[in-house]
Amino acid sequence: QVQLVVSGGGLVQAGGSLRLSCAASGRTFRNYAMGWFRQAPGKEREFVAATSSGSSTFYADSVKGRFTISRENAKNTVYLQMNSLKPEDTAGYYCALAGSYCSGYGCYVRPQDYHYWGQGTQVTVSS
Repeated sequence: QVQLVVSGGGLVQAGGSLRLSCAASGRTFRNYAMGWFRQAPGKEREFVAATSSGSSTFYADSVKGRFTISRENAKNTVYLQMNSLKPEDTAGYYCALAGSYCSGYGCYVRPQDYHYWGQGTQVTVSS
């Protein structure tokens, strides 16, 4: 059974930084792409960032240059470093483990191609 446990998040002022962590268990972590998504109230879940099994990284245009995704295979953990936060970044943030077939940006941006999800963590950015 795959478990993804998310930590981090909280309340921060605009321009501030936060780091989210997602610890995985139950799979050979290094073999799978991992992604971060977010969902604001009344909106659909949207792609934020992904890292392939080979540690290539992919970002939504809205966070490019401000957010950094990384993975530490020895700790079965993926991180999302969020800098220069804006009020529009306010959302619940979720990490997810992609299907083994998933490869490339076109797959990584689709929530339906992730088969396991962690619990959300709230990020609130005040203006």
